[in-house]
Amino acid sequence: MIARLVVCYMTIVFACQVVAEDRTPLKYAGNLDRPVISIIIDDMGERYALGRHAVKIPAQLTYSFLPHTPYARHLATLAHQLDKEVMLHIPMETQDHRHLGRGGLRPDMPHRLFINNILNCLASVPYVRGINNHMGSYLTQDPKSMRWLMEEITRQGSLYFIDSHTTKYSIAHQVANDYQLPGFQRNVFLDNVREPQAIARQFQRLLSIARDQGVALAIGHPHPETLAFLDSALPLLEERGIVLLPVSELIERAQYLKTRQLRPILARRSVEFGESKAEN
Repeated sequence: MIARLVVCYMTIVFACQVVAEDRTPLKYAGNLDRPVISIIIDDMGERYALGRHAVKIPAQLTYSFLPHTPYARHLATLAHQLDKEVMLHIPMETQDHRHLGRGGLRPDMPHRLFINNILNCLASVPYVRGINNHMGSYLTQDPKSMRWLMEEITRQGSLYFIDSHTTKYSIAHQVANDYQLPGFQRNVFLDNVREPQAIARQFQRLLSIARDQGVALAIGHPHPETLAFLDSALPLLEERGIVLLPVSELIERAQYLKTRQLRPILARRSVEFGESKAEN
């Protein structure tokens, strides 16, 4: 009896998730079977000319701004005016304890200072839709700090969190999931090596992951080499069958794909429940 009740409960849960699938936004119409990528341009706000070049690229890139930088407010406003998505790139403690700059988060901070730094960083960049970590190889491993961060992001409402994944030991994405925050984890760094051929290889890796998994996320920087590559590569995405979306829409698409994968599980559970009932 208990086993049948458990199966019934699981069937109802899966059914609710599949119903949510049927409410997928119309913006996906025509793109449901095409791989999707997003590209975040990090470290925005410190250099004007390269930052403006990045924002002016005619594609749905997403721009993550360092807080309290000279050009963050102006370039974030320009990005918003061009219907581009804006993020906050908040500095976090590294394993080698690098200088974080104003607004950085460290695990030895009192709770009030930690939260105030987040709030001041958010106030320094307009039109923020989401947050990702700048550096953070130490802080993103610290459970207490990640709980404080996700609690504050939750309080803010309507923000997502991207784990830049600067260490394989990061728990940031896992903790964000625990708080039911929309989010994703970086798949590829485009320009750790600032050479055209290396950037091209990383870009191809991004496309391969998207074709395999349906979605993929890259992070790059406003380096001359990166911007020159994107200027030439992004116009070719359409003919390669790839869709470039802002990060918020990539997150929605990833959730849609996850929900869609539950349909065969729901069907199997329903059959098992029916067979169990028939035996009685």
